[in-house]
Amino acid sequence: MRVRKAVIPVAGLGTRFLPATKAIPKEMLTIVDRPTIQYIVEEAVASGIEQIILVTSQGKSAIENHFDYDFQLETFLKAKNKFDLCEEVSHISNLIDIVSVRQKKPLGLGHAIWTTRNVVGNEPFAVLLGDDLVQSHKPCCQQMIDLFDDVQESIVAIQRVSKEQTRNYGIVEGEPAERPRTFKVERMVEKPAPGTTNSDMAIIGRYILRPEIFDILDKTTPGHGGEIQLTDALLALSRQRSMFAYEFEGTRFDAGDKLGYLKAIVAFGLRHTVLGGDFRRHLKEVAANL
Repeated sequence: MRVRKAVIPVAGLGTRFLPATKAIPKEMLTIVDRPTIQYIVEEAVASGIEQIILVTSQGKSAIENHFDYDFQLETFLKAKNKFDLCEEVSHISNLIDIVSVRQKKPLGLGHAIWTTRNVVGNEPFAVLLGDDLVQSHKPCCQQMIDLFDDVQESIVAIQRVSKEQTRNYGIVEGEPAERPRTFKVERMVEKPAPGTTNSDMAIIGRYILRPEIFDILDKTTPGHGGEIQLTDALLALSRQRSMFAYEFEGTRFDAGDKLGYLKAIVAFGLRHTVLGGDFRRHLKEVAANL
């Protein structure tokens, strides 16, 4: 079984970024010179994904428009001899085949993924959350697909967090597997109370899921926060067949958090091919004057 499709849920309200997200989808907030969602889509494309399914909601049309063909804009840019910009705009619309599915009610991440069942079909698929940016030599999604090619089982991406932070994440408990940076999942818990787990392995926004997850999500009752939690469904799936947690190589930024967003801007700005050098010098000047 090969991973060809990726689901990107973008239906959330982005309340952590209000008032900026009152009229603008949080996924359209820019990191240097492109919206956050474009980095996520580009990661999927670089990982060999052939089709992306966006899970949208009311007010998210700007995301779909960003990846659509814009005849008027391209015609204007050509008339002004701005061919480099025109090529960049055209590149965005030709990145990959993108379809949209509407999540009609805000019932959680598990429900968002469940809404894609008829588009994904009976095959494994990737899930990339629009809040999580990963800076790495090999795309995080590609690392997980490579592992799936070997194990043919569902995989969750993890990173180590402090014990104080575990209450903010879904947490995996498990034992090391044969492959490097890989763990056999034994237990999962969503946002555990302090002292209820010894694990520091936090689930972050990358998954490779087998299609059996849809039947489980269909039967999953609302959990933490009155939402259908993906973690609950994953735990049920792990009881039916093997599941792995993968400690990816790279640095993750929570772009849905204000501080994480600022950190992402700095990290990606420093690596920008045009602006990186000048930006680095500016940061040194700012630090020297503090």
